[in-house]
Amino acid sequence: MELTVYLAGQIHDNWRDEVEELAKSKNLPLHFVSPQTNHDRSDDIGEAVIGKQPSNLHRDDAASSINNFRTQVLLSKSDIVIALFGESYKQWNTAMDASIALTLGKPTIIVRPESLIHPLKEISNKANVTVETVEQALEVIAYIYE
Repeated sequence: MELTVYLAGQIHDNWRDEVEELAKSKNLPLHFVSPQTNHDRSDDIGEAVIGKQPSNLHRDDAASSINNFRTQVLLSKSDIVIALFGESYKQWNTAMDASIALTLGKPTIIVRPESLIHPLKEISNKANVTVETVEQALEVIAYIYE
């Protein structure tokens, strides 16, 4: 049984590649999807589709509409959501994606360091599982196949 896993979280490093490689090394039959990880593409998609916008506000709004559409489709088709909260970046999009997943009733694993226990206490309480590393998140998923 192959499961689709949505990887919510910041897009500024290669943590998703790490998760995919770890899943392969464990022979887990997982298919991964995520938000657009090419930051320029994500920022430019509105103008690429509907044309030049009159201001940065309109540019961001156009891009956000298309990015939110993409996220909604991929989240709704996912079987599991892993939401990684790190310490290096603002985590607004991660919180939004995790909240959407929980609202959709998607089984959700929150990954967050010990330093974020307090600020993420409510969302951790709503998630199915909260762990500190992506390795632990994959162990949770691997348990499905036992």
